[in-house]
Amino acid sequence: LGESASTTRLRGEIAKAAPFSSNVLITGPSGTGKELVARALHDLSPRANELFIPVDCASLFGEMMASQLFGHEAGAFTGASYAALGCFRAAHRGTIFLDEIGEMELPLQAKLLRVIQERVVMPVGSHEGVDIDVRIVAATNRDLQAEAAAGQFREDLFFRLNVVSLHTVPLCQRPEDIEPLAQQLLVELAAHGLPRRQLSPGALQALTAYSWPGN
Repeated sequence: LGESASTTRLRGEIAKAAPFSSNVLITGPSGTGKELVARALHDLSPRANELFIPVDCASLFGEMMASQLFGHEAGAFTGASYAALGCFRAAHRGTIFLDEIGEMELPLQAKLLRVIQERVVMPVGSHEGVDIDVRIVAATNRDLQAEAAAGQFREDLFFRLNVVSLHTVPLCQRPEDIEPLAQQLLVELAAHGLPRRQLSPGALQALTAYSWPGN
């Protein structure tokens, strides 16, 4: 929502990129709607009728993350009593959203790079690859190019992800968007049983003057 120059530009860039299967990297501060951008890319794409699978790359590490992304065979590791598809195979013909990609461990980055290059996943505990057709959309609040230069993120993976670059802007830099966002939130609150309210001029002035840390 919003009519600021940055939001209008972003909507136009989403519409331009959505019809294609190119990988997309969304950058911007936390709380600025990067997953909303990813979902809009999916919803406007030819893949809209297939699954959109979000993955929080900051929540799992090591073998568990590899299993969540690429699947595993039964008995592949302790506790793996049954086989699992993994997010990439679940998102076949759809979109996978890799949120906080900058948090991913370097060994897993190498595996992800191979998946992007070969369009094949290797489930944990298997030696047979599985072909996939997935659009990859990644997001980060970090400067991955600077981290790649510092050796903290694979440069080759950065370039593979950053085919299309979209950037979200903090709310304090687009105050024109505050009123439509606030009005929409009032509509949503009313739908949950609260009385329908209108913003007074003073309330709108206070909201617009606020710096919105954390967006």
